Amino acid sequence: MGFFDALTDLFTSAKPRVFISYDHSEDRRYRDLLCAWNANSAFDFAFERCSPITAINSKEARVIKGELTKMLKKAKYLLVIVGEKTHMSRWVRWEIRRAKKEDINLKLVVVKLNKSYATPYGLLNEGASFAHSFTLEAITRAIKKA
Repeated sequence: MGFFDALTDLFTSAKPRVFISYDHSEDRRYRDLLCAWNANSAFDFAFERCSPITAINSKEARVIKGELTKMLKKAKYLLVIVGEKTHMSRWVRWEIRRAKKEDINLKLVVVKLNKSYATPYGLLNEGASFAHSFTLEAITRAIKKA
């Protein structure tokens, strides 16, 4: 663990950590908004800022999966931002599967950007908590309910 990581852990250890899973090419602005909310000291959770832009079947994917697994293990929640194409993202599907494995076993939280968007495989009938709008209040409520 590097110096920056140690400082981050020190300052965010009191807040439950949330790993954000989303379609990087389509929904990055929503991740950025969550991180802006995270800067507010009154916000109850700390968000992880990670998003692979490497293809899941590339040579680098194995290393990225290892790093993502470390981050998932530090989190308490997996928050999946569901945009129009999220259900097709191989990275999101991998993060959901990995987060549900026994050695990690994160609480699942879903926020749909539009109620008509398809829920990614692995979230339905799994006890996930849903936010029905992308607002600070709805997301906070869903995380606390998870």
